[in-house]
This record gives sequence, C-alpha cells and structure tokens, in this order.
Amino acid sequence: MTGAQRAARAERAAADTFPARMRKRWHRARVGLRKSGVDYFRGDGSDWVAFAGLLLLVPAITAGTLAIPVWFSPALLCLPVVAGGLLLRPASLLGLYAASAAALIIESVVLGPYQENAATVTPGVVLAVAACGFFGLLIAQFRSRVGVPWRRGGTMLFDLRERIRVQSKLPTLPVGWHREMALRPAGGQSFSGDFVCAARTNGGRTLEVVLTDVSGKGMGAASRALLLSGAFGGLLGSLPPHEFLPAANGYLLRQDWEEGFATSIHLALDLESGDYELLSAGHPPAVQLHAGMGRWEEKTAEGPLLGVYDGAQFDPVKGSLRPGDVLMLFTDGLVETSDRDIAEGIDRLTGEADRYVAGGFHGAAWHLIEAVAKDVNDDRALLLICRES
Repeated sequence: MTGAQRAARAERAAADTFPARMRKRWHRARVGLRKSGVDYFRGDGSDWVAFAGLLLLVPAITAGTLAIPVWFSPALLCLPVVAGGLLLRPASLLGLYAASAAALIIESVVLGPYQENAATVTPGVVLAVAACGFFGLLIAQFRSRVGVPWRRGGTMLFDLRERIRVQSKLPTLPVGWHREMALRPAGGQSFSGDFVCAARTNGGRTLEVVLTDVSGKGMGAASRALLLSGAFGGLLGSLPPHEFLPAANGYLLRQDWEEGFATSIHLALDLESGDYELLSAGHPPAVQLHAGMGRWEEKTAEGPLLGVYDGAQFDPVKGSLRPGDVLMLFTDGLVETSDRDIAEGIDRLTGEADRYVAGGFHGAAWHLIEAVAKDVNDDRALLLICRES
C-alpha cells in the first residue's frame, strides 16, 4: 500500500468518526431548519405549525367549556376559526372546521339542551361559528386564487409602498441648491396616485424630475402609479428630455386601461447655469419666485394628457433660476377643489409660500400642503427646488 493510499484511508477513517458524523448531521439539520424558516416567512412553506396549534386549541376550548361553561362559552370556538381564516390554506382550513364542528357536537351532547342551561350550545352560537367559518373560507380562497402569500400579504403591501417611496426620492444636489418633496395620499392612506421620478443626467450636470398624477385617487390609482413609476424611472435619463413625454404617452396607450390617462410635468434643470426647460402633459403650471422682483410667475407648457391619443406634441417653456429663486411643481389636488378653481388655488399657494421667502424654504413643502389643502380628499404632491443666494 502506497503512502497516498494510506493517507486516503486515514482521511476516510477520520471522516467516519462519531464527532464527524454528528457535525455533518448538525450541519444538515441547520441548513434544513434555515430553509424551512425562510419558506415559512415568505409564505412558501407548509402551514402545519399554525394548523397544529389551532387544532390543539379546539379541544382546549372544548375542555374549558365542559368544565366551566359559564366562563368558557361555546362561542369561543370562533377564535380558532377566525385565526384559521387568516393563517391557513383552504385545505387545512377545512380540517380545522371539521374539528370545530365535532367540538360543538360534543359540547351540545354533554351540556344538554340549551333550554335547561344558559351556558350551552344555542342555535346562535352555531350560527356565529358557521358565519366566521364561511367568511374565513372566502378570504382563504381569495388569497389562494390571487397568489398572495398566506402570511405575507400585509408585508407585500408594505414592500410596494416602500418601493414607491424609494423611487420618489430626490437625488442629492450640489452646494447652492435645495430640493424637497411632500406627498399626501387621499383619505390618509399609504398609497397615492401621485409620484415623482428624478435623476441626475448629463454627467450629473442636469437634474431631471417628472411629477405625475395618475387618474383616480388612493388605492384605485396606486397600482397604476406603481407600474408607471417603474416605467417612467426607466425612461428618465435614457432619452433626451424632448422625447420623454412622447415615450411615456406611447407606454400608456399600449396599456389600454379603461381609466388610463395621467398628467405629468417634466423638468430638465441645468445645475450649473440655472437654466431649465419644462414640458407638460395636461399638468397644472409650475410657479417660479423671482427673488429680485419679489413676485411669482406661472410657467405654463402646452401638451395634452398622457394616454389619450397617439402622436401628441409637447411644447416646452424655458426659464432660469437665479440665486434666491424658487420653483414649485405640484399636482391639481393641491390647488383645485370642487368649490375652488386652479387659479384661486395657485394664488392661495403662492400667498402661503410668501411666508417662507425671508427665512428660507427648508421644511416648507409639508407645511404648505397642511396650510393649503390639509383636508382635501385627493392625492396631493408638492416639489420645491430652490437656488440659494
């Protein structure tokens, strides 16, 4: 036997020792447990843990009801039934319902007819448990059909909201510039039909910002806003400024939505010279504060709504931000209501903004929305860009 063969045999012998086998088993168990935990958190794993826990809760409630019926009402079986509707898949849910029905039968037999004892299984208790089970099954089947993970539906909505927030984050500007944005969804919800896409292009010299208002409001517009924000974010910076709105218009037309239009305003700002260009698609005008004259000027660009017809043209308007100037972009929910037209709303907005001219506009966006349109039942967004003096 050669030296290499002896070394290989010794290595195999060392690998077959009891400590080595235990380390391998521990490693496999740890990997399996970690994989199961990840699957369980994502909603891809089995629901046997929740099913076993709820299944054990049913006989525990039954035992309490039989021992102390005054304190442990038979209606307590609604608790595992409701929890099962939120946690279990439909197949496991049916097993839990069978166990709950068996528990009701046992309680009714042991406790006797409900006329003789108040703490027994009455027809009302049966109807309450059955109603909870029916609605729980509907919820479970709905989640199963739409493919929402059975434990992570709320987490997925949270992730969607955070993605919209991250996509709306404005890039850092060089010294001498200040930017901020405030967004208030309709009805105090977490999702909005208004969104912002921003990027620094041309080697960081140009700031491009797109403020869009999707038709509808709240949750109804949020799903379309999420799709459009991703598409617009991909287009922004990939095309020359004059080609962005035509490309966005074509994208909306291809979606063929019943309520598929949107308004949008596109700003291309040269951060060295302060010169800018605005292109609008049916969006309210921007307003600029000329610090030297102390007055506000509307900047109105011409263009139709996005998603209405093909071949639309968008005519730009140009301007320049000098030291001390401020440019405000906003959606119609901030300046227009049923009893107030856009012109009156813009006057009110600029009047409130005059309060910040002397002290600066840092932190002003949120306060302006609060002052101008706090209780408006519409999505509101305001973007401020200041060239500091």
